[in-house]
Amino acid sequence: MRGFLASAVGVATAAALALPLALTTPALAESSPAAPTAPAGSTQSLPLAPLGSAAHRSPGVPGMSTSPHLPGTRGLAARAVNKFSLVGVVWDDAGTQLFGHVQVRTRSARTGTWSDWQDVETRNSEHAPDPGTLERGNGRVRGSTAPLWVGESDGIEVRVQAEPGTPITSTARSAVPSHLPSGLRIELVDPGETDPPAGGDAKNVTGSGATGDDDKGDAVAQPVMSTATAEASSANVPLAPLGAKEITALNREDSIADAVLAGDGALSSTPYIGPRPRIVTRLGWGADETLREKAFAYTSTVKAAFVHHTASGNNYACTDAPAVLRSLYRYHVVSAGWRDFGYNFAVDKCGTVYEGRAGGVAKPVLGAHTMGFNTDSMGIAVLGTYATTAPPAAAVDSVAALTAWKLGLFNRDPRATTTLKSGGGNLYAKGSSVKMNVISGHRDGFATECPGKLLYNQLPPTRTASAKLQGR
Repeated sequence: MRGFLASAVGVATAAALALPLALTTPALAESSPAAPTAPAGSTQSLPLAPLGSAAHRSPGVPGMSTSPHLPGTRGLAARAVNKFSLVGVVWDDAGTQLFGHVQVRTRSARTGTWSDWQDVETRNSEHAPDPGTLERGNGRVRGSTAPLWVGESDGIEVRVQAEPGTPITSTARSAVPSHLPSGLRIELVDPGETDPPAGGDAKNVTGSGATGDDDKGDAVAQPVMSTATAEASSANVPLAPLGAKEITALNREDSIADAVLAGDGALSSTPYIGPRPRIVTRLGWGADETLREKAFAYTSTVKAAFVHHTASGNNYACTDAPAVLRSLYRYHVVSAGWRDFGYNFAVDKCGTVYEGRAGGVAKPVLGAHTMGFNTDSMGIAVLGTYATTAPPAAAVDSVAALTAWKLGLFNRDPRATTTLKSGGGNLYAKGSSVKMNVISGHRDGFATECPGKLLYNQLPPTRTASAKLQGR
């Protein structure tokens, strides 16, 4: 019986993988008549202006000038706003970097108390689509800081100050007086509710729990999924049924049997595939599928996994993780102008694995996580900041489990090295071939702090653990 089930699943997987890998010409659903009338979540975008008299501003943190006359000083005076839970700063030109300091303080919607000043990570340009790609050149991509999770808030104050004598573009060779990028705005993101609305493009599409024609009496009508939600969910069939909120875990034997019977040609005669971990789908964490571009984007294969931290802070409970993801997703798409959530997967501090960018967790989905090396790779983001805080063991273990399974599908040894071609960045010239670890940190492909020193230090044992899970 077990062999029959594995065969059935494998055949279905093969059929699913044979489907076309893209839909139609991408277009943001936000501009489509089919967008929902009440989309989950919201974004308040407020311009940052020269700061007024220091007497009317709260004291800043050390290193921040209070002079209103500096050309490189912008901000927003303390004010009440609609509720939000995540903040970030954006500007017009994605090719311009913000060399300076950004701090925010927020007012708790529950207690009414103001927080201390908090730093927002400004070095974020390396989390982006590759230069020269359709996603990068869509006309909507903007420069952005890392997002910061602050919890449910209803008040905001912002201070932004340029570093003295620094260039304003990443390619500049000479310093200029303190200036900041044009079009600076603070983005205040509300994640909305857990369950996304059906939306205006809803069709008669139901999940596996829908009642059939023979049901009578008091049968409860099942929720109707929007077309966009159904398309995102169907990308994971048959790993999970249409409308599933999670993809269940498989042991190693069944994971191998499923992949072998799929017959996609990527596996060796003796496949090394780790047990498939439980994965919460986009429907499970409440993604509003009308925000992203309609089409899915794919790369040829998966040769490497880049590990990241989101640099969004550690002040979240594991029960908040779906809301954090919805906020990050909205920030990536609505505020930064990307086609979808940037990472292929996310892992919270309790070790739960989440589907990231849409297109199917077993497929080579093209992400926007490691500028220059998004092709033929995948990005895994651990929610939090791990420069000075050690990542929880549960999160590190889940990175090992996820890479053991996903890299195994593409016949990759987590302990090995591979060669990737650079799409352009601040470490490697565009077109150069670069030798990388199959499991690398973001900083291996770009000069960045990501994934934080203490998470980066966990990568060597993660490679060993991942290979062991594959049976190597």
